[in-house]
Amino acid sequence: MATERRRQQQQHPFQFVQRARGQLNSAKRASKMAPGRQTFGTVLLFFSLCCVTSGVILRTTDKDVWANEFESIELSCLIESISTSNPRIEWKKIKNGAPSYVYFQKKISGDLENRALLREPANLLILNVSRSDSAMYRCEVVAIDDQKSFDEILISLAVRVKPVVPRCSVPNSVTAGSSTELRCMESEGYPLSHYQWFRNNEELPEDPKTSVRFYNSSYIMNAETGSLNFRTARKEDAGKYHCQARNDAGAAKCAPQLMEVYDFDIWMLLLKIVAGVIAFILIIVGLCQAQKHSECFCRDRTENDYKVPQYDSGRDCVSVDEGHFRHKSSFVI
Repeated sequence: MATERRRQQQQHPFQFVQRARGQLNSAKRASKMAPGRQTFGTVLLFFSLCCVTSGVILRTTDKDVWANEFESIELSCLIESISTSNPRIEWKKIKNGAPSYVYFQKKISGDLENRALLREPANLLILNVSRSDSAMYRCEVVAIDDQKSFDEILISLAVRVKPVVPRCSVPNSVTAGSSTELRCMESEGYPLSHYQWFRNNEELPEDPKTSVRFYNSSYIMNAETGSLNFRTARKEDAGKYHCQARNDAGAAKCAPQLMEVYDFDIWMLLLKIVAGVIAFILIIVGLCQAQKHSECFCRDRTENDYKVPQYDSGRDCVSVDEGHFRHKSSFVI
């Protein structure tokens, strides 16, 4: 009986109140005819009527709502009990602790203007949801004719955002036996994206040891950060790699990029070592020649003093500092 009464109240609250009052009056008249039996029924109806008309009561079908970006979502604010025929309904958006009006004085306002509408009894329908709509929403109902004249419901709305094309970094060439890392990242998706790598359009298992095909591979994949780390690259690891970012709103992937794995070339290594040694020797020889030339020039300047002529193995030097004419050592009068 209580369930049926509640259902009727939700569908026709005002008619239910009038019908309950009529039943109470009928019970009073009947009590005069059969006082003993009707007294209990009168008390029961009076108690039910008091519960119905005690005040405004709200409920919602979902306090934590998720919606995909660019879709529509309806926030439910259902009036379970009310006596006031024309209650005041308001919706507020609370973001970063600051409330702002969404529905006030029977019209939509704020950043939801022209993107939302109120549906009976007090539901808020948001059209073309955007990521900026993620916030707490509060439905408030004021019923001045009710004993409990105010009630409110708080609803959380989170908007899912599809990932954008991730940025992928794949090395062009890798030497067999060396380590290398492939990276994948995007920052627009909400909730945070998880990443999956593919080689030649074949999905790589997160743990290579779980697959016979990839059992000998030495990579470590991190689905949360998007990294694919090869501890020891093998010839079989060569191929076209691409990454996919995915969350509850959708997925996006980058273009495939080729990674080649070359064998270790000992002759090329020796050639590089020899070239490095030759370059080092040439640098040392050049430095020695430059130092020797500098010492010779300085010795020539210090040994050629104009007061005490110096003679050395037939070399004739003239000091650049002399301000007068000097005979050379080979000059004969």
